[in-house]
Amino acid sequence: MLIDLSGRTALVTGSSQGIGYAIAAGLARAGAQVAVNGRRADAVAAAVTRLRADTGSDLLVAAPGDVATDEGTRAVVDAVPEADVLVNNLGIFAAEPALEISDDQWRRYFEVNVLAAVRLIRSYLPGMKERGWGRVLAIASDSAVVIPAEMIHYGMTKTALLAVTRGFAKDAAGTGVTVNSVIAGPTHTGGVEEFVRQLVGPDLPWDRAQHAFMTTYRPQSLLQRLIEPEEIANMVVYLSSPLASATTGGALRVDGGYVDAILP
Repeated sequence: MLIDLSGRTALVTGSSQGIGYAIAAGLARAGAQVAVNGRRADAVAAAVTRLRADTGSDLLVAAPGDVATDEGTRAVVDAVPEADVLVNNLGIFAAEPALEISDDQWRRYFEVNVLAAVRLIRSYLPGMKERGWGRVLAIASDSAVVIPAEMIHYGMTKTALLAVTRGFAKDAAGTGVTVNSVIAGPTHTGGVEEFVRQLVGPDLPWDRAQHAFMTTYRPQSLLQRLIEPEEIANMVVYLSSPLASATTGGALRVDGGYVDAILP
């Protein structure tokens, strides 16, 4: 399949590292102009420099701003007034005993993982509908379907993202704009490495630590390994393309077979 996003502008939140960076790289290689986002301007600038070297693309825009706040969202929208592809990738996670999750933590997770996405959809979806083409994507998680006991608050936000996506897909019905979620399975990022160490201990060699994490905490995985960020990005790039024009309102899995169901 030939995926060509030339002439399209994509905004990927939380794209200075991890899955977001891999998505930004994939979209840039497909020819899109890509806006890189993160809270810190220096980290965003460094990611743009690295992306330019990794992809050979000069169509990169720095769009720093904390999209979990109104002020940060305005800064991003000012930097990227219009987008053809919006990838709501930003998310936070951490293990926390269920009965020790405070009200402030519940609010913080909802603000960052859900409301930030809603704000940006409100900012960009109207323009997509007027132009008759657009792609809105949310990076959800297997935790949306299989709520992990060690981070219920995170799972709740990813379940909410599935509902948000389905709802906005209905709002965009018949306009040429598609809205989808990608259910990502356990993925190998720097943050996940820290999370794995938090659960299995800091002293094991990485291969053994990953194996211990998968067998103890994610035994349902059919891959029996962490997914690489580029594997998530491949699905996102496809869904961002004209080739996915008939896929909307969906929750597509790149979970390594983790969710034990035929449908999400």
